[in-house]
Amino acid sequence: MSLNIVPFVSVDNMMKLVLHLGPERVMTEIAAYIEADFKRWESFDKTPRVASHSDVGVIELMPTSDGEMYGFKYVNGHPKNTKEGLQTVTAFGLLAEVDTGYPILLTEMTILTALRTAAMSALAAKHLAPKGATTMAMIGNGAQAEFQALAFKAICGVSHVRLYDLDPTATAKCSRNLAGSGLQVTSCKSAEEAMEGAGIITTCTADKQLATILTDNMVGSGVHINAVGGDCPGKTELHKDILLRSQIFVEYPPQTRIEGEIQQLDPDHPVTELWQVMTGAATGRSDPRQITLFDSVGFAIEDFSALRYIHDQLETLPYSEPLDMIADPDDPRDLYGMLLRAQAKAA
Repeated sequence: MSLNIVPFVSVDNMMKLVLHLGPERVMTEIAAYIEADFKRWESFDKTPRVASHSDVGVIELMPTSDGEMYGFKYVNGHPKNTKEGLQTVTAFGLLAEVDTGYPILLTEMTILTALRTAAMSALAAKHLAPKGATTMAMIGNGAQAEFQALAFKAICGVSHVRLYDLDPTATAKCSRNLAGSGLQVTSCKSAEEAMEGAGIITTCTADKQLATILTDNMVGSGVHINAVGGDCPGKTELHKDILLRSQIFVEYPPQTRIEGEIQQLDPDHPVTELWQVMTGAATGRSDPRQITLFDSVGFAIEDFSALRYIHDQLETLPYSEPLDMIADPDDPRDLYGMLLRAQAKAA
């Protein structure tokens, strides 16, 4: 393909790709890409995402590079959108070669972000969750819930998901979508009920506020908490006392201390970086009675991994279309001449 033609993965083609391979396989394979990239953590440029906040939401850019490829994601988070019939989160992303600066992939990332977020959650739990945990409480049953449930099934062996949402229609939607997935699904009337017998607790709510989805007395020993919803300043889900009882694991501390659950704690409160657990430089779960907490906010390297995965799949799968994205004059110094020649052809 000519360098000026960039493969573009539309929403339609992303859905075809995911359905062709199967969502569980895609999330398992994205998790493997993420783990491989986390194990070479020091190869990457790292910076907290560049965020533009407003009263109603946030728009963010998430860039990184490993020196050979550069990737970024544009993503928003607007909780009020659902009341207007719109998605809370939308995204697109780009992958480029560092050597030329030319893009080699442009893709939708609304669906891909849901897949990589769930893949990252389950990957973290693979290293941190209690051994043999097969029941997960899923608190918050919105757009991310089914992806989380299926990723934990595929990667961690979860077989039973207990659902709760303030909106019963969200729980009904999630239960309906997971029918036939192989998961045992129980719809619950409270967060406390959902947590009964759960070794893994996932919170994934969208309200942009300092919320307390889990109070301290709700969380017993020996569980793993996957806190997905807290992802910007002023937005949390867990009571501070839960954090003080937990061994906390994060992606990138400079970003998580601003956006994650740990924004509630002192700036020097100890946390463990997940890449260190994956390389063996740090310990994950060290005691069956321990509470482990993955303070998930999403980091650019995870999106880079997902972009790299999709780019690799397109080597053998037909789910993209050519996009005439880069100007390609006969003489690279004569861009204006390209305009004149186009004018002449049109005349």
